[in-house]
Amino acid sequence: MDSLSELINLLNTNDRKLFRQFLQQKNKRNDVKNLRLLNLIETDDINGINKLYKPEKNNDAYHALRKRLQDNLLLFLSQKIFANNNADTYDALRLLVVGRFLLENDVVKVAFKCLDKAERMAEHLEQFNLLNELLLLKLQYAHLPGAENLEALTSRFQRNQLDMQREAKLNMAYAFLRLELQEIHLKGKIVNLTALVITTIRKYKISVQDLMTYKSIYQILFIANEYAAIQQNYTLIERYINRTDQFIQNRPDNKHSYLFYHISILYFLANFQLRRKNFAESTSYLKKMMNLMQTDNRYYTLFYLRYQLLAALNLFFTGFADKAIPLLNESLSNTRQASKAEDIEDLRICLTMFLALCNDRGSLKQLTLLTRTDAWYEKKMGMLWTIRKNLMEILVQAQFSNIELAMSRLNSFRRRYKKYLLKTSEERVLLYLKMVEKYLLKPDVIFDTKYKTTVLNLLSKAENNDIFTLSFIAWLIAHWEKKIAYKVVLILVQDDNYAQ
Repeated sequence: MDSLSELINLLNTNDRKLFRQFLQQKNKRNDVKNLRLLNLIETDDINGINKLYKPEKNNDAYHALRKRLQDNLLLFLSQKIFANNNADTYDALRLLVVGRFLLENDVVKVAFKCLDKAERMAEHLEQFNLLNELLLLKLQYAHLPGAENLEALTSRFQRNQLDMQREAKLNMAYAFLRLELQEIHLKGKIVNLTALVITTIRKYKISVQDLMTYKSIYQILFIANEYAAIQQNYTLIERYINRTDQFIQNRPDNKHSYLFYHISILYFLANFQLRRKNFAESTSYLKKMMNLMQTDNRYYTLFYLRYQLLAALNLFFTGFADKAIPLLNESLSNTRQASKAEDIEDLRICLTMFLALCNDRGSLKQLTLLTRTDAWYEKKMGMLWTIRKNLMEILVQAQFSNIELAMSRLNSFRRRYKKYLLKTSEERVLLYLKMVEKYLLKPDVIFDTKYKTTVLNLLSKAENNDIFTLSFIAWLIAHWEKKIAYKVVLILVQDDNYAQ
């Protein structure tokens, strides 16, 4: 999808109507074609260019028109965001703009009142860059009557400079860690997380005190959570989780400026406890998360699908599939245009897994709705997610007797991912795939003692103790036990000594 289409897709029905009015007001001539182009893009008319221009004029004029439409759309979006966003940051920014205008027009007393209010807001929100602009403006006009003492202004400005430098170092460290994470995700780079974090902190000269903020805790926890997901071993980040939990308990303040980070941290904590099979603790964090989400509609919308996903997983793995499946169906039916594609895909694949484990043919329909390419999934969802999705597709097709299709998917999977899995020392996935292949070629092999022993031996490995990995293993066990896979999953989740 091109950038103009992506921008248009950000608009809901009412926004599109307002954007058309915006264009009509800007159009000075009757022959302007921007509205016609907008209609063609919305209807996905691939031959639209020929309807706008004669063939000999096509390319240059068409691309110029697209460029003008995109510029107008960006202007419309910027005005809409400022008009609709009541966040304190935007209020402070508006006061800064008004204060500058008033100073330039010699309305000094009111101007300084605006700037004082904006400074208090920016300081409360820890918006150091905005605070820097405010203090610079105050310093510029410090010679006027009614201005603050120059020494006091200078002292605050210098202190804010230190805060800006601290935040900049944290952001550089976070960016570096995110790049390293991409190397792990897409290229299978082997990294020790603890060593990497310590090296990064030293590299950017970050103190322990610098790390004791909601934002920095969120950033480190984000990296740690992604790393644990890749390694499929959440014990690797337990020390970070314990420190985060202690931080939250020692910071009872619930400033609105920290809300995004606070909710995100609770989400990570809930996810960690879920993956460690501590379902009661996970649910407890989810309740705290929902309480904060309900204080701000923006964050409720942003986190709603992620909350629903963890809530459904907790229900499913504690034996309440009859509640988990309707919850996901309801969540998917209530998705909005603003919902992130990644969140929707997470819900969809989770619902597919739930239905398949319960031997429900509805899982086949859900598979058909996972329509994006593997390349998109690898980039947006990560390699591990995409590998799981492909393995699930093989199992679901096999489960409902589509053996040839399952074998075709299995061979495609091996061609695409074998090299990556060997590079990342994930031979266990290839071993599992081999066991699935043996079953597809000769279903009765599941009753062989050697075959059973090989499958059960997978349970003895710590890295296979993850709830999702157990779900895959349960699919094989269920065939020889002649049970629904969901019942086997519940036993595996509750009994760490099943293989013995």
